[in-house]
Amino acid sequence: MAKSVTMQLIESHLVDGEPRPGEEIALAVDQTLTQDATGTLVMQELEALGLDRARTRVSVQYVDHNLLQTDERNAEDHAFLRSAARRYGLWFSKPGNGVSHPTHMHRFGIPGATMVGSDSHTCAAGALGMLAIGVGGLEVALAIAGEPLYLRMPQVWGVRLVGELPPWVSAKDVILEMLRRHGVNGGLNRVIEYHGPGLAGLSAMDRHVIANMGAELGATTTVFPVDDAVRAFLRSEDREDDFVELLPEDGAGYDTEDEIDLGSLEPLIARPSSPGNVVPVREVVGEPVSQVVIGSSANPGLRDFAIAAAMVAGRQTDDAVSFDVNPSSREILQDLTKMGATFELIAAGARIHQSGCMGCIGMGQAPAVGQNSLRTFPRNFPGRSGTAEDAVWLCSPETAAAAALTGVITDPRDLADQLGLEHNAPPLPERASVNTSMLVPPLPAEKAAAEPLVKGPNISGLPDFAPLPDTVTAPVLLKVGDHISTDEISPAGARALPFRSNIPKLATSTFAGVDETYVERAAQARDSGHVVVGGENYGQGSSREHAAITPRYLGLIAVIAKSFARIHWQNLANFGVLALEFVDPGDYDSIDRDDVLHLQGLPAAIASAGELTITNTTKDRRYRLRHRLSPRQAEAVLAGGRIPLLARRAG
Repeated sequence: MAKSVTMQLIESHLVDGEPRPGEEIALAVDQTLTQDATGTLVMQELEALGLDRARTRVSVQYVDHNLLQTDERNAEDHAFLRSAARRYGLWFSKPGNGVSHPTHMHRFGIPGATMVGSDSHTCAAGALGMLAIGVGGLEVALAIAGEPLYLRMPQVWGVRLVGELPPWVSAKDVILEMLRRHGVNGGLNRVIEYHGPGLAGLSAMDRHVIANMGAELGATTTVFPVDDAVRAFLRSEDREDDFVELLPEDGAGYDTEDEIDLGSLEPLIARPSSPGNVVPVREVVGEPVSQVVIGSSANPGLRDFAIAAAMVAGRQTDDAVSFDVNPSSREILQDLTKMGATFELIAAGARIHQSGCMGCIGMGQAPAVGQNSLRTFPRNFPGRSGTAEDAVWLCSPETAAAAALTGVITDPRDLADQLGLEHNAPPLPERASVNTSMLVPPLPAEKAAAEPLVKGPNISGLPDFAPLPDTVTAPVLLKVGDHISTDEISPAGARALPFRSNIPKLATSTFAGVDETYVERAAQARDSGHVVVGGENYGQGSSREHAAITPRYLGLIAVIAKSFARIHWQNLANFGVLALEFVDPGDYDSIDRDDVLHLQGLPAAIASAGELTITNTTKDRRYRLRHRLSPRQAEAVLAGGRIPLLARRAG
């Protein structure tokens, strides 16, 4: 059978299992990516594993999230990460060098390679024809140590692109169209592979926009072919020697298929507070706007900033709007400045921030309560901005810049007609301003072995977790609805992120935006442990394993949900939390907060079968539940997590 690009990538890296949908497979990992918000735990896990040196081809530690140094804690994390990169043989990208995903694409992405990253948007590297998968930090640590990545073989979803994008419609509108059609869990257990003649009009960085937000569809990853657009990108980065053509074979088949006529698209926007709440811009024209932010890994290319600069050139943004620009990398900022675009942005009233994630992760740029904020970001989950009662919309740079000028949501096509704007960003340079001065290469092995880990007072050790007991009688401390995100389980933002390396302190903010009494009640139930009940797609969003660790630290034994997001489901297993699904989703309605649940004979039930029965002793009802754990995962859960299991084996 003719093979898709995805199948070629999987088969060339397969080390165990059969690549049939639903079967567990193991893949060799060529590269890893970590960022500071999740990387501190990865480095602590490397220490716990006793690693001597990274065994991947390339591993890079970026500092792009925790950039606001309002006290000493973030600086301590940065020093720790630098020392760990030196100790374990990783590249180190200094604070301010850039957002991990576009920076990695510029400097390290290799067509045909595999990569795992402790960030859900690692999938952006699929724009270069990589099989790049966001996972929990522990799986990245194991990959750095030379272990393969285990995952359930996904379906391959072929999306054929035809036609050309109309004026004032760009790559962000393509992925918003996918979200409009399929919602935030439409890609669950699927790899999305784009193909077809429409690719000819999409640059490598356009593809990055689309691949990045495949995470918002819940997809395992996104893959593009390696064609002339990728060659042109690598040439512009002085890396044409890394080009290797990788195309779908003639007649390649897909497990499921879709098609988008690019010429039929119009400007789209995701309303608050979900990336899947997508409508045409024309339906919400006139909504007042108080903030516009351009940047993030979702629209990180030079073109994305240059088109905004061209639109506001010679004009002043509306006096009610804070117009914020977050350059995605030092390279992009240099090229914008050479083009004169930085001057145009500043003259129009833009506030230029440092190169990093910034407001995307809630590190600054929090909007006012009740005021609309338009952002070229990938996510708008409730409270992610740093404001509990926020109203964040997701859109293209064109739509964002139009709102910055008018003070209301505006269809950029209408603005173009009013102002006589041409839909042409200034010509982009054929060669990028390649700047590697803020990338620190790995130390030689003989020097690395003597490097000490620098740990400030805010850096704790990993908690010790006990094995799963035979019998559990525990209360339901929390019942939540559909699509609860990891932002809502373990918040981001300037108040919580500085404690990412301090689990006891970070745990105090667990579920803070959902139920502020949760932490106190968990302390009262510490002897028995507790259960959380959830709806569909529990744990969507960020790959942060803190959303599994902090509830576990507070006594969480099991989560019972209608369904789980892929990465969080794996993170729960990695840290010894039992993830169970209702066989009958209707049973969800009959469980309430404070009901007491009884599970007996857990080790035998988990090890021998995919189903077990739980009793609601409060209501004298029984429910059939299932787990989807492989024997390998079941062993880890029973041991209290993968680290205790590895320690037991070593002992």
